[in-house]
Formats: sequence, C-alpha cells, structure tokens
Amino acid sequence: MEVFNEMYSPSFNCAPSQKLPVITNQNPETLSFFKWGLIPSWAKKSSGFNLINTRSETILQKPVFRNAFRQQRCLIPANGFFEWRKSDKIPFRIFLKNESLFAMAGIWDVWYDINNQPVNTFSIITTESNHKMRSIHHRMPVILAKNKEEIWLYSQDTEKLTKLLIPIDDSQIEMYPISKKVNSVKNNGEEIIYPINIGEQGSLF
Repeated sequence: MEVFNEMYSPSFNCAPSQKLPVITNQNPETLSFFKWGLIPSWAKKSSGFNLINTRSETILQKPVFRNAFRQQRCLIPANGFFEWRKSDKIPFRIFLKNESLFAMAGIWDVWYDINNQPVNTFSIITTESNHKMRSIHHRMPVILAKNKEEIWLYSQDTEKLTKLLIPIDDSQIEMYPISKKVNSVKNNGEEIIYPINIGEQGSLF
C-alpha cells in the first residue's frame, strides 16, 4: 500500500505494524494515525493478533470482527496498493485509472497495553478480486466509491453496509509490475512505484 497527503511526508511502501492515516466514524473530521494490524479490545495480550486484513464474507460471523464492523468503521486513504502474483511472486501496483486518491473500507479498535495506554489499530476489509485482478491474486481490498464513503462511516444498517463490500469494477483500475525492492520496508522512495519490465526483476532485488 502507498499513502500520500500533501500535509504529511509521503510513504510509498507502507507495511503492517506501521502507523498509517485513517478516518474513523468516531472522529471523521480528523486524519488519525492507527497501527495497521487489528488487536481486538478484549484481547488479554497483543501477541497472536496482527489482523491486517478482514474477509468481508465472514465479517459478521467472527466475534473478533463483528463488533467493530457494527460500531467502529474507518476509511483508509491511499493512491495505490500492492499485490504479489501468486505464480511467480512478482509485485504489482494497482491504482485508479485517473491516479486519484481513494478510500479502502476498514474497521478499527482500541486495545490497552500493560501500562493502560491505548493502542489504536485497524484492519483493511478484503473481498474477492474483480476479473482484472484475478490474474494476480484472488483477493483485493474493498475500494469504496466516493458516494459510498459517508454511508460506510455513518450508516447503522448492517444490510446496507454489507452490500458495499464488493470488488471495484474492472474498468476503474490499472496495474503494472514493480521492483522486488518493495519487499523491504527500508526501501521507501518514489522509485518503488515505477513500472518495470518483468525481465529486469532479477537484477533489481
């Protein structure tokens, strides 16, 4: 995933456990920074919980996600995300055709550590891939249409919310292969998101 906002330093290679910008239903007027990897509030310890993704199909069935889905939803702004093709582990950048900022659907929670200090965390909701993405991976994040973002944050209608958890239409996204340098979070320059020829991969890692 990559995140950019002119008010903050850009990050081109975001990774789990990092603090990343989110917009929560509790504080929608402010860009908050939460740790990527959900820890449920009821967990006795943080180890064993680093739930970076939440499957949309089972979000209401599993207690670890159900309460957050009903009461603690968020938007995760980004202008692209990464996925690794299963057949050869080549990383791809996926983005909107107009390169605009978009919001992924997420849930959040607050866990308290041994010193009773709050740890704010979030998870990205995933769904089955659209046809275009399927050649790379069978899952993708839920990308919300602009006119659905407020519904996601504010609606209390569970049925209406679950209907939002669908793959974005093929016609709205583009993708291309990028360097395997993205595999290391130490590499966080803009060159990470540049397209490459797949034949160059061997010399770029």
